[in-house]
Amino acid sequence: MLSPRLKYLQIALNRPLDESILMLQLIPQDERILIEVGTPLLKISGAESIRMFRNILGKNRYIVADIKCMDRGATEVDICATAGANAATCLALAPIETIDKFIKKCKEYNIDSMVDMLNVKFPFEILQKLRQKPNVVILHRGVDERYQKEIPEIPYDQITRIKSTYNNILISIAGGEDFRDVRRTFFNGADIAIVWEKVYKNPNQIKILTDEFLKQIR
Repeated sequence: MLSPRLKYLQIALNRPLDESILMLQLIPQDERILIEVGTPLLKISGAESIRMFRNILGKNRYIVADIKCMDRGATEVDICATAGANAATCLALAPIETIDKFIKKCKEYNIDSMVDMLNVKFPFEILQKLRQKPNVVILHRGVDERYQKEIPEIPYDQITRIKSTYNNILISIAGGEDFRDVRRTFFNGADIAIVWEKVYKNPNQIKILTDEFLKQIR
């Protein structure tokens, strides 16, 4: 399980499985690094990608399955947990019943539940409706949103409001891809910074990039 005393860098791998495995082997070992099996990779290779990552990384490295669950919350957690994931994601746009079942099943497996607030204007309203709260809330500016004429801001303003009410929830930020974005993530009080694009475009430089991203953690 994640520690509230640490700040984390989450590296999402989205290339095909064979390429992602090569990248995986170049990522330095550091307790602050979370390895994400990205949504495109999961759609191509399914739960086998989680199993392969677990076999390569061993039992002590942390793996996030970015399934972005929208229905059948308990079933999708079953798939991820039995394949070896330490955490799974559910979209906050899913029915509240789905999110509740997702979080409950994560607790049964003792893995972290991550609720992704992509395209949710008021994350606090979703949290208030849930029977149990997730371990992690992801505040997310989507990839496609970055190509609009007016690029929306990453919702840093939600961090304090959520943490002041639910002090046991960790906050993850997705949607910033450069070193400055990662630095701002932690400056604004978040616990996890998610990156994918730089390593996706520069797979052979993943170790160098990871080391540089880690320098931004304060």
